[in-house]
Amino acid sequence: MKLENDLLKIAKQAKIASVYLSNVSTDLKNKVLFEAAKGLKENTNLILKANKLDIALSKKAKQTEAFIERLYLNKQRIEKMSDDLRALTILTDPVGEINNMSKRPNGLMIGKMSVPLGVIGIIYESRPNVTSDCAGLCLKSGNAVILRGGKESINSNIAIYNVLSKSFILCGFPHGCINLIESTDRRAVENLLGLSEYIDLIIPRGGESLIRMVVEKSKIPVIKHYKGNCHIYVDEYADLSMAEKITFNAKVQRPATCNAIESLLVHKQIAAKFLPLVFKHLQKAGVEIRGCKETVKLYPGIKIVSEQDYATEYLDLILSVRIVKNLSQAIEHITLYGTKHSEAIITENFSNAMKFFKSVDAACVYLNASTRFTDGNEFGLGAEIGISTDKLHARGPMGLKELTTYKYVVIGNGQIRS
Repeated sequence: MKLENDLLKIAKQAKIASVYLSNVSTDLKNKVLFEAAKGLKENTNLILKANKLDIALSKKAKQTEAFIERLYLNKQRIEKMSDDLRALTILTDPVGEINNMSKRPNGLMIGKMSVPLGVIGIIYESRPNVTSDCAGLCLKSGNAVILRGGKESINSNIAIYNVLSKSFILCGFPHGCINLIESTDRRAVENLLGLSEYIDLIIPRGGESLIRMVVEKSKIPVIKHYKGNCHIYVDEYADLSMAEKITFNAKVQRPATCNAIESLLVHKQIAAKFLPLVFKHLQKAGVEIRGCKETVKLYPGIKIVSEQDYATEYLDLILSVRIVKNLSQAIEHITLYGTKHSEAIITENFSNAMKFFKSVDAACVYLNASTRFTDGNEFGLGAEIGISTDKLHARGPMGLKELTTYKYVVIGNGQIRS
């Protein structure tokens, strides 16, 4: 009962604070962001101490290396968190913008005003940087936020939250603008999902099981960030040197992220020339390659890929490879196994590129570039609150604009309807 009461108190505070935030000036929002960015740097050692405790507990629990990599913080990553908050200060504040103003025959002026969503609940797992990213984005877009991280990163999250919270207080903001649920009790999530009277949107970030649970149990609208089973298709008209560099980057640069590729599709006409070239560098980097029967014929000794492999988001140095007969078969494969996240084609053929763009159902589609760019910061949005694989309201990296909705603004001079 205490847990339920505590959550209700947090939700009520957030609702009241959301009204305050909807009217805060851009200058004051930016002041908090600067203070928070400075606070993160000044408290680096405190945050790292908390993170070391989380890392030690995760190692004791025998979590995977990929899991620990997502949890791990160092001075550079904290500096990046600080820089991301500071970067938000130079972005245009969407709140209050009036667009599409038009004049009706009766003289009424009608437009759309961009307004905050209200209270946003973020449910996430091991990444502690989500705490600062989401707090900053919600502040700049005028939303109150309720953060509920996973138990694996609880000490890191509390340390980061305490720093951010002090910045809000220092700038005169009321309690409830930023909130962290410190309980690791699983019931906290279920209770939170029932508070539809106070919370306007839920955004889950984590594994597929977490997201499915949230979708099934939430009484509040949910924007989903499903797994990133991403592909690169190397077309018969590809620049093979370019394809090799892009493939290596998309798999190896940071394999534990949702925008890293999990499968490589290669046109049969260039497979014999391209695969040995790229495999040499991938295997040198420690990538385990699992190939289709045609791939194994060209490169004996690698593991045969399974149907399950094609559907798996490894988040690790493992890559599924399939040789396809043409572009259409590559698109069919992506349609069957992709998760509508990020997909890429490497080709010098414009028609093939346009067919890929039009036919592949994903939040982000790439031509001759790594899928690792699917990121709010890389897209110029500042930090991101998540990468939506939904189609309604928001899709792809969610920045400030995606954290607002609109209301119609109607301006008259005495009109009445007859």
